[in-house]
Amino acid sequence: MGIEIKRVWLRWTLTCVVLVVPVAAAAETPDNWEGLNRKIFSFNDFFDRLFLKPIAKTYKNVVPVPVRNGVSNVFDNLDTPGTVINQFLQGKPKEGFSDTSRFLVNSTLGIGGIFDVASRMGLAKHQEDFGQTFGVWGAGSGNHVMIPFRGSSTVRDTFGMVLDAFTNPLRFVSPAEAQYSAMGLYITDARVELLTAESLMGESGDAYLFQRDAFLQRREYLIFDGNVETEDPFLTDDWEE
Repeated sequence: MGIEIKRVWLRWTLTCVVLVVPVAAAAETPDNWEGLNRKIFSFNDFFDRLFLKPIAKTYKNVVPVPVRNGVSNVFDNLDTPGTVINQFLQGKPKEGFSDTSRFLVNSTLGIGGIFDVASRMGLAKHQEDFGQTFGVWGAGSGNHVMIPFRGSSTVRDTFGMVLDAFTNPLRFVSPAEAQYSAMGLYITDARVELLTAESLMGESGDAYLFQRDAFLQRREYLIFDGNVETEDPFLTDDWEE
């Protein structure tokens, strides 16, 4: 998969591994490759417990909160150009201009995004990607797919993820060593944000089904801008650290 993983996708993926939420099965999305998907899910869970989680815990214990917050803000700011592109592609010019302003404000007054000045000015943060854009255009999700080192996706969102990689400014970092270091910090920061979510875990008869349905519910919520019957599981009070 490489280093060109969008941070927002990584958040959803790792959350699906550690967060159990009561969601209904997304029957509209077939899981015809469930046997293989379950094997990849087990591998991803093992990799997370062996590498990502220990690194994230060490980072959280060593790095002061203000510094971690600044790092998170920078990466959030770098996600904004991709969001803006997809807002215009989805026919949302108002949101597109708003997030363009947000990016310019945080990149300048916020010193490269370290400080989220735009939110204090009333410029709300939005979240869009090419998978959502394809969904808005009417493309079906296709089969559920479990991707190594990443987690749940669909055929549609996997194609979208390839395009998302080209909107991530981290791919333009040079030299290569600096790019790898930046992406490593990017992944670690995303994993740290999920440590608190582990307190929400409960007994699950089938962790694979829970994480699959949580992911699919999340995608439906984003594609329809919240105009769905179920709530976004990541906007609950329990999610806030």
